Amino acid sequence: MPVEILTYAALGARLTISPTAARSLAKRLRLPRSLSDDGKALVSVDLAEIRHRPRPAGRREAGNVAVAAEIVALHAVIARLEGTAAGHRADFERERERADRLMVELLQATAETMAAKEATARLEGFLRTGGRTGGAINGHALAARRPGHLAADLVAADRKTSG
Repeated sequence: MPVEILTYAALGARLTISPTAARSLAKRLRLPRSLSDDGKALVSVDLAEIRHRPRPAGRREAGNVAVAAEIVALHAVIARLEGTAAGHRADFERERERADRLMVELLQATAETMAAKEATARLEGFLRTGGRTGGAINGHALAARRPGHLAADLVAADRKTSG
């Protein structure tokens, strides 16, 4: 049979394959190609020398079944991983709430510790001055009552920090 010059679509129609398969076949067989005036590729081919047989349809379907089975398996893996991620997310949220509670407790303990330090400093200052207060009308009564209040404040602050 003589050499014919065909487009990929015409070659595909002659061999009962798609134009894309015809293009792939022309590349694989290294057939001479050129461009037509309208920009389409032309292939020089002797159809008698080409021993191309399209694959049977059953084989493609078997491949599709295998791919479908693999897709189902991958969906199962995705579902399992999403479940694991949800569990991790719940753990993360629980730990975040716990950290927030601990931070609040730490801030409260810090404030109570500061209050205890202030009460201690006031008591130490009072003890350094010897219980003297300046400018009070009833100096003795205030001087006697003040260490008791400072000590009570100190004990209360100590109880808050330890409890």
